[in-house]
Amino acid sequence: MMLPDVQAGADSRQLPIQSVGVKALAHPVMVATRSGPQPSVATFDMGVALPADQRGTHMSRFIEVLQNHRAPLSAASLRELMAAMLKRLDAREGSIEARFTSFIMKSAPLSGVQSLMDYQVTLQAEQKAGRLKIVQQVVVPVMSLCPCSKKVADYGAHNQRSHVTIAAELDGDLGIEEQVRFAEDAASAELWGLLKRQDEKYVTERAYDNPKFVEDIVRDVALALDREPRVAAFMVSAENFESIHNHSAFAVIERNRRGAHSAKLR
Repeated sequence: MMLPDVQAGADSRQLPIQSVGVKALAHPVMVATRSGPQPSVATFDMGVALPADQRGTHMSRFIEVLQNHRAPLSAASLRELMAAMLKRLDAREGSIEARFTSFIMKSAPLSGVQSLMDYQVTLQAEQKAGRLKIVQQVVVPVMSLCPCSKKVADYGAHNQRSHVTIAAELDGDLGIEEQVRFAEDAASAELWGLLKRQDEKYVTERAYDNPKFVEDIVRDVALALDREPRVAAFMVSAENFESIHNHSAFAVIERNRRGAHSAKLR
């Protein structure tokens, strides 16, 4: 028996919908990393533009497209997923956002003991007016030590854990590990999941010798991104979870190297 396709019916209200689809869809994925595909779970938002004369979209097709996507998740494979979604939904414009945790195996600076560090990653794709925009965002936990505290104190200096967020609009394939490194290189010290005593001494002294204001961190990351040809536009922010205040300090820099207005990166 042929069942009616209600969503494909005509609509007389003549109001186009900019985006309609599914939100907060959890799905197992393989994430492309430097050491090979890595299992994770991603939360997807997927939507397409709906013409004024069409009543609804076919929600089940988003799930179908996602489940048929076999390539490890990356900025490159997100382009393929976007093309498949637009074709299956018969749409010209659409958006995809995937949020997941990526892990990097790191070796402690002196002992060499290995441990995993987790980083929150967001991949965004937007197809609009014939142009595809890919944004890759990472949140990188680091350590910062206050230059003012070091200068004025007779001994010691206050330090804190900080989050550096880099949202980069890509003109090429930039690995998650590479993007993480921009933030870690700009911090007073990077973090590890596991450290031995000699490593703790090294990290503490490294931070003391490399004090950074929140402003220093975002500027140093921005300068590095300015030299990266695979990045067309970026937003970098840093938040210091202050150890001597009950509030955070933050700084943000946004740059578009194309010289034109960039879509929202945050």
